[in-house]
Amino acid sequence: MIKREIRVFLTALMFFTRIPVPKNIGVTDLNKSSRYFPLVGIIVGLTGALTYYGAFFLFKDPWIASFLSLGATLLVTGAFHEDGLADVADGFGGGWTKERILEIMKDSRVGAYGVIALIVVLGLKVTLVTKLTDTLLTKLSDPLATKRTDILITNLADTLILYVAAHSVSRTMPVFFLRFMHYSREDDLSKIKPLATQISWWGLFTAIITGLLPLFIAVLAFHFNAYLFLSVIPCGLLTLYLGWYFKKWIGGYTGDCLGATQQLNELVFYLSVLALWRFLL
Repeated sequence: MIKREIRVFLTALMFFTRIPVPKNIGVTDLNKSSRYFPLVGIIVGLTGALTYYGAFFLFKDPWIASFLSLGATLLVTGAFHEDGLADVADGFGGGWTKERILEIMKDSRVGAYGVIALIVVLGLKVTLVTKLTDTLLTKLSDPLATKRTDILITNLADTLILYVAAHSVSRTMPVFFLRFMHYSREDDLSKIKPLATQISWWGLFTAIITGLLPLFIAVLAFHFNAYLFLSVIPCGLLTLYLGWYFKKWIGGYTGDCLGATQQLNELVFYLSVLALWRFLL
C-alpha cells in the first residue's frame, strides 16, 4: 500500500518537475497522482522559499532574493505551468471559435499575447513576493532587534511559510477541474499520451487537505491569525470564473488551462494575503 502510494506520488513529481525519480516510474498512474499535485506544490514552494532565505541572508535585498527564488522554481518545474499560461493567453486572445482556440494553444510557438502574459505574471510574482516579505518583516520585527540579521533569523521563516502556501493552494484549485469538468481535446483522449483528466472524490479530498496544510502550519505553528484562511476564498472565486470561461469557449479544460489556473491563483493568493494583512491580520 505504502509502496504503491509512493509510486503514485513519484509519478506526479516526475510529470510536474525536473526532479529525478527512479527510471521504472511510468505515467500509468498519472490520474491517480492528481491527488498529489498540491504536495508537489509544497516541494516547489520549499525550493523557492529556501532559495529566497539563502539569497536574502547573503545580499540583504528582497528584490534579488525574489528574482532568484523565482528562477529556482522555474528551474525545478521546467516552467511547466508558465508554458500553459502563455498557450492559454495566445489561444483565447487570438481565437474566436473552439477549434481555432485549441489549434493556437497546440502551437509550440509563443505569440504576442503569451509573451505579454508571461511578462505581467512573472513581474507581478517578483513584486508581490518582495512586497509581502517586506511588509511582514516590518510588521513582525522585534523592536528590540538592532540588526537586520536578527530580524531575518527570527521572522523570515514566518513569512516564507506563506510562499509555500501560495504554491500548494494554487495547485489545489486546478484539481477541481479534473473532478467537475470535461477534457476538451477529444483527439488527445484517443491517443496514448500522458494526461491527468480525472480525480476521485477521495483524491480531491486528499488534495484539498494537502493544499491547505501550509496554512494550518502558519496558523498553528507560526501563530498567524486564523483570518489567513480567508485568502482561499478569492482563489476559489477565480477558479469558478475560469471554469465558467473555459467551458463557455472550449467546452471544458485542457492541460494548458490547468497551468494558467495555477499561475493566476498564485498571484491572487499573494494579493489576498497582502489585503488581509492590511485590514485583518
